[in-house]
Amino acid sequence: MARRIPPLKAMPVFEAAARHLSFTLAAEELHVTQAAISHQIKGLEDWLGVELFHRFNRRLTLTEAGQAYQAPVRDALDLLVRATERLAVREETGALTVSVLPSFAATWLMPRLKLFRAAHPEIDVRIDAEDNLIDFVNDDADIAIRYGHGEYPGLRADRFLTEDVFPVCSPQLLEGPHPLRQPEDLRHHTLLHDYKRDDWTRWLLAAGVEGIDPGRGPSFNFANLVLDAAIAGDGVALGRSAIAAQALADGRLVKPFDVSLPTAYAYYVVAPESTAGRPKVTAFREWLLAEAEHSGDAARSA
Repeated sequence: MARRIPPLKAMPVFEAAARHLSFTLAAEELHVTQAAISHQIKGLEDWLGVELFHRFNRRLTLTEAGQAYQAPVRDALDLLVRATERLAVREETGALTVSVLPSFAATWLMPRLKLFRAAHPEIDVRIDAEDNLIDFVNDDADIAIRYGHGEYPGLRADRFLTEDVFPVCSPQLLEGPHPLRQPEDLRHHTLLHDYKRDDWTRWLLAAGVEGIDPGRGPSFNFANLVLDAAIAGDGVALGRSAIAAQALADGRLVKPFDVSLPTAYAYYVVAPESTAGRPKVTAFREWLLAEAEHSGDAARSA
């Protein structure tokens, strides 16, 4: 059975008129004309089938029905105001779910996330690290970091990070019976691959190296696993600059050669157009763009 809901537009009008016992003062509070107040009250009374006010020449009083109706209407409006305020606070603060690839989360985002928490302690970040592409309609995510060409229909997409690829290895491979001195020395070492096995083909061609099978060697489904194998001395990996930056900075990896290649993809921070302007989403996006700029890894201009 459908609920009988009175004209909602008339509720704040009745509450103000009942509180002031004046159509004039109610009109001033709500920034409308006195005639508009009178019209709304008359419509509400017609819908209810009772009179809510006694109208005299210079004064207004509540009828018995009006007195009975005043408190519940006031309480209902107060409840609505509080619920709206809580919702507004939740949009600005509270939990923010970020969908991100595991490799990028582990190597780039997580070491920097404490900086966001320090700048925005009111926002609780929840990291959802998985390899699947997030569906904003059916999945619980506010914002996502994607790696691709930037074509995301229906989403606001901001490019914030590009990458180069280049060989990286453990410092121990610079020594030993076959030290890495020049690209041709790779023939003596294991090549490590992530899921893009063609990258070694491109790099060897750019470096002018022949006679090395670019497909040989083990492969891993996450870029950080490839780097872990390189750090362990298991071979030479093609490191992506964003993913390998921390390990290079702290000396766990070294870059034995100068030849680098730009990747075809970039990192984008994306969110649905309808929610991209929410304060907490905006705060995270702006922090991410600023952090990429500050780290020196800002996206190249298109």
